[in-house]
Amino acid sequence: MTFDPASYEFTQAQGPTPIRASTVLPARRENIELQTEDGHTLVGELALPESGPVKATLITLHPLPTHGGFMDSHVYRKASYRLPALAGIAVLRFNTRGTASPRGTSSGAFEEGLGERHDVEAAVRFAVERGLPNRWLVGWSFGTELALMYGAVEPVAGQIEGAVLLSPPLHRATDKHLQLWAESGKPLTVLVPEHDDFLQPAEAAGRFSLVPQARVVGVAGAKHLWVGEKYAARVLNDIVAQVSPDRAGVELPREWDGPTATAGA
Repeated sequence: MTFDPASYEFTQAQGPTPIRASTVLPARRENIELQTEDGHTLVGELALPESGPVKATLITLHPLPTHGGFMDSHVYRKASYRLPALAGIAVLRFNTRGTASPRGTSSGAFEEGLGERHDVEAAVRFAVERGLPNRWLVGWSFGTELALMYGAVEPVAGQIEGAVLLSPPLHRATDKHLQLWAESGKPLTVLVPEHDDFLQPAEAAGRFSLVPQARVVGVAGAKHLWVGEKYAARVLNDIVAQVSPDRAGVELPREWDGPTATAGA
């Protein structure tokens, strides 16, 4: 069965409650489908603030699906649980071609990052058509390759503000793609775990020196998968600071005084 985000059951606690890994805060959530130009249907979810303006839009690109990556990879799941309520940010998550999750399975098959160009374009096009403002790509691991390969070229480049990269391996993305980002002038924030399996902070600083506007941030103690609430919270704070400058230097609350739900495992 396809997971329905309307099935969350919200209850009101007596006073503020800590925000934990499984805490779901109120938002307007809907299952969505994206149509690619090469004929695939991609499944996803859009989470919007319950009220007030959308301050920014995250178009998330998940880790490698052949190694367990999907739209529910934990940092993106927590972004969808928290950021609409805490920061007025819309979070668009989807499964790239051939990828499955509780939401469902996108049609097609994994294409090593090549056919996935159409997936990125479809997600950005959807955000534009829905009138979602201040659009940013957020890539994690394999998702950073997609952001780097396709974010600085049309039709995506003219429809996004920039990108945030989590744990970039720089396997598929080459210096050519970095040079295209440099020429675009678009902001690029790169969060690199100290103990990353593929690219660590010092090497990342050297590789991304080709992009003068790139901000490379090494995160002490972190690993490629950002496991642990400490590191997930750090990532979300850095993303919000980049896409919503009025919140720079202001950490996201760790408690919520309002209705909450609890997500399943």
